Amino acid sequence: MLVNPFKLASLGILGMNERNIKYIARYNERKLYPLVDNKLATKRLLENSDIHVPELIATIEHQSQINNLMTLLPSTGGFVIKPAQGSGGKGILVIQNNANPNFAKPNGSELNIEHLQHHCSNILAGLYSLGGKVDKAIIERLINFDQLFSDYSYEGVPDIRIIIFKGYPVMAMMRLSTEASDGKANLHQGAVGVGLDIANGQALHAVQFGKPVEYHPDTQQKLSELKVPNWTDMLELAAKCYEKTQLGYLGADIVLDVEKGPLLLELNARPGLSIQIANGCGLKPRLKMIEKQQQTRTAIERVLFSQQAFSLL
Repeated sequence: MLVNPFKLASLGILGMNERNIKYIARYNERKLYPLVDNKLATKRLLENSDIHVPELIATIEHQSQINNLMTLLPSTGGFVIKPAQGSGGKGILVIQNNANPNFAKPNGSELNIEHLQHHCSNILAGLYSLGGKVDKAIIERLINFDQLFSDYSYEGVPDIRIIIFKGYPVMAMMRLSTEASDGKANLHQGAVGVGLDIANGQALHAVQFGKPVEYHPDTQQKLSELKVPNWTDMLELAAKCYEKTQLGYLGADIVLDVEKGPLLLELNARPGLSIQIANGCGLKPRLKMIEKQQQTRTAIERVLFSQQAFSLL
């Protein structure tokens, strides 16, 4: 792990205080936060745009709706129940398929309708929301993720986090679920983070719990072989989120659906900093380079600039 402050400085590692003051506070207007802090607001913002999101099945806003939860759930296929204002992967319940009368999780365990109702009640009560606020439950269609990555993830959908600064993609990683993370692509819960070269989507480094790893801990797939297809298109999708939100410092989480292609899972106005460890380099030099840019560029022009400027291979 990187612990020496002089080593951190030499690598251009961005710390939390500097991120909060110099980038989040400066480039993200607080009035815009609800656009990304609330997943329902994000979906509505992107409706009828060329940035596609997972299919919304239902929204639960009142306790009375929970009594009729069964009528809101799809009769076949998988789905996800999540808090509209959750963070850090908390409160996300993944159902692989509706095995009537029970519901099968990715690990094969089953829940009954009472379990799902209780989970929805906890969401509405604010158990998982930012600041414990009263919340809403979102039911989405489960992503049918591209089997190209099936050997890189364990009982969950891998996603790609891209940091966007002033509309430029500056750093990226793929998050791979593990048994330790309970099938969720959350690094704090034990998912593997794989740094990706901005130029071509090729794996650079991989970490789990902040320590380097060469192979996925559950599938034993060699992580250096990972490469994301159609990488430029994915970067462009993330870059377009700048125009949609006007947030200068932003994290975009994207998944690859086998039928629908890249889907924006969610946006984050306070993206974490562990992406630097996964990439083996710091954000600061890249952010400073973007701050010097005066030319107005389209989303694809910004992507091409970043691919040329930030290639590590």
